[in-house]
Amino acid sequence: MKPFRELVLVGRVVKPQGRHGEVAVQCLSDRPDRFPTLKRAFLPGEDGQAREVRVERAWPHKGRFVLKLAGVDSIDAAERLRDLELRIAEEELAPLPEGSYYHHQLTGLRVEDESGASLGRVDEVLETGAEARVLAVRGEGGETLIPLAAEFVRRVDVEHGLLVVHRPEYSVAG
Repeated sequence: MKPFRELVLVGRVVKPQGRHGEVAVQCLSDRPDRFPTLKRAFLPGEDGQAREVRVERAWPHKGRFVLKLAGVDSIDAAERLRDLELRIAEEELAPLPEGSYYHHQLTGLRVEDESGASLGRVDEVLETGAEARVLAVRGEGGETLIPLAAEFVRRVDVEHGLLVVHRPEYSVAG
């Protein structure tokens, strides 16, 4: 099994929900429709490896999803899962149309500007609450933040590990 961090984040256990070990999960996926049909997921194991859990039932409840996991049969057992991330294997993601990508696939890509100059690698995709997410690119020149928007991202080549961007120009008011 893969290390837990290499799996795709889809949710976070918020709290126990009910008396029989159910847990309320905050959806962190762009596909919340996956939860009602989810049959298995992964929680972090003590050794950094993924620990598979079977999902017996899942249903929407007050903006979240409630999951009943096999072997989690009490409030105390559910409480031990509080704040844990819930992940799935990449193979379980729905296929995307040609030229599309999942945001997690951007992490680790080499980033170059339009002239071919290296800016570093995508370290993470940040959620800002704004319309566009932001790419945190780290390289020899430090960190560069690039909006994940067509105006800045010119080409995404997941297969070859490359992202070509229009380098943002920052001005400082003085």
